[in-house]
Amino acid sequence: MVDQNNQSNQNNLNIPSNQNIPNTQKPKPYTFLPRHGHYRNLRVYQVTEMIYDITYYFTQHYLQHGDRTVDQMVQAARSGKQNIAEGNQAASTSSETEIKLTNVAKASLEELLDDYEDYLRVRNLQQWGDLHPRYEKMRQYARSAEIKKNYAAKIQQMNDEEIANLCITLIHQASYMLHKLLETMQNRFVTEGGIRERMYQSRVDYRNKAN
Repeated sequence: MVDQNNQSNQNNLNIPSNQNIPNTQKPKPYTFLPRHGHYRNLRVYQVTEMIYDITYYFTQHYLQHGDRTVDQMVQAARSGKQNIAEGNQAASTSSETEIKLTNVAKASLEELLDDYEDYLRVRNLQQWGDLHPRYEKMRQYARSAEIKKNYAAKIQQMNDEEIANLCITLIHQASYMLHKLLETMQNRFVTEGGIRERMYQSRVDYRNKAN
């Protein structure tokens, strides 16, 4: 004969798996390496890539071979593009490096801007300002989605004044975006701290949650 008390105790052990079972899973630790999107998806990187391509074409077609300005302009355009990429890649481990490289990118584009303005001035060509009849149309084209699709073909139909003004417009846009990007980096650093602060906070949070 089965002891009824033993049978009752055994029945009490048959608790459904989804009831009255404490959650023993440890919470995920604090993340100190933030995720960042790929730099190629950044609008400002895409603009600087166009600036580099256009500048390379411009220097090969409108500056003399051996002119030091060719290397200066191409390197300034490349620096603007590459430092955005390197700053984005460094962002997860060093806010300081991210900000530094982004500042270098901005400074390189400003140097390139001076070269384009000098080119127009010494050749008595026009730099298109707000009052120029083609300024607004050029500005809208530089901001459009269309430019990424056809700029390589478009510049082959332009003269040097037109290409220079297009690049000047793109540089102004890139500089503005970099300025806003630097503001965002600064605010993120103030609110979240640098990598060492996040590493320390991660360890503290893990210990507190584990106890």
